[in-house]
Amino acid sequence: MAKKIRVLVVDDSALMRKHLRELLTETGEFEVTTARDGRDALELLHKIDPDVITLDINMPEMDGLTCLARIMTERPKPVVMVSSLTEKGAQVTYEALALGAVDYIPKPDGTISLNLRNSSAQIIAKVQAAAGARISRVRGLGERLRSESGRSATAKSRATNPITAAESRDLGIVLIGVSTGGPRVLEEILPDLPADFPWPILIAQHMPRNFTGTFARRLDAICQIGVEEVSDRSALRPGRAYVGRGDADLVLLKRGGDWIAATVPCDSERIWHPSVARMVETAMACLAPERLVGVMLTGMGDDGAEAMAELHRNGGRTVAEAESTAVVFGMPGELVKRGGADAVLPSYQIAQKLNQWLPAGVGQTLSRRIS
Repeated sequence: MAKKIRVLVVDDSALMRKHLRELLTETGEFEVTTARDGRDALELLHKIDPDVITLDINMPEMDGLTCLARIMTERPKPVVMVSSLTEKGAQVTYEALALGAVDYIPKPDGTISLNLRNSSAQIIAKVQAAAGARISRVRGLGERLRSESGRSATAKSRATNPITAAESRDLGIVLIGVSTGGPRVLEEILPDLPADFPWPILIAQHMPRNFTGTFARRLDAICQIGVEEVSDRSALRPGRAYVGRGDADLVLLKRGGDWIAATVPCDSERIWHPSVARMVETAMACLAPERLVGVMLTGMGDDGAEAMAELHRNGGRTVAEAESTAVVFGMPGELVKRGGADAVLPSYQIAQKLNQWLPAGVGQTLSRRIS
């Protein structure tokens, strides 16, 4: 019999502890222990040595962020935060991700048992993925946050200039697909792109709707390029990244002389949203493969792997994050299995590769030669 995954559920709500325990133990894959607050959790951390911890953010005595910082200092473990779907909850969740949490579960409103059941498959999948997650230190985040106020006005004005006719002829797009562990790795990659990065960037990050606006603003604060959430339609500009709104899909459209990133209702045939596959497929329908670069980062499952592999087969460039840095190697691993990656790189080398393929200020299309 396979060894069960040991899960420590930490929540000050007895009802939430009860329902999470039942949800996980019913699968037969998990052995669940519960803790009522952060102090209780730290004691159990050393006693039972859990494989995964689910950690409520708002608790008395010791809040979730304080407890998380202690866990990462004393005995680092994969931690999945349990967070409310509010803007404040999103901000605290990103602080938790910066401290080392690998993922988060939206805390249900209303009837806890019913809402947990409705999202049971996603909760179980996230805990399973976290059990195999790689815990790693965020590279250079503190320095980037401290330099936020030093970003120049020139970078902002360059990023919002309209695309010229010549740029439009040579325009290409970078397509980034990412899920579990995504906020941390994007905070590592995007700040290393220059303000005059020549192509727009579309980002499909699996995330709830109320989180993506906060996520985009956080990235915008630490990047030289501009970053915005696509809540409806946004005309694409060089030197900007566009984050698809959560609980919807992100697609590429051509309207008049503009290339448009648009938010559309979720495709019910697809499991994860914004869908990486749908983003890549619509981009390939609009632009020649040599004018597209696909980047597949950490995440569970295979969303977008086949679409990016097809892009690669047809002459586009693709990068997969290496297993050595991916929190979960599922999505990039699936691209590699399909033979669809021009380069397989640790996260801290991906920006360098993009800068090499697309030199700042050069709007020319890619050649197929791999350097």
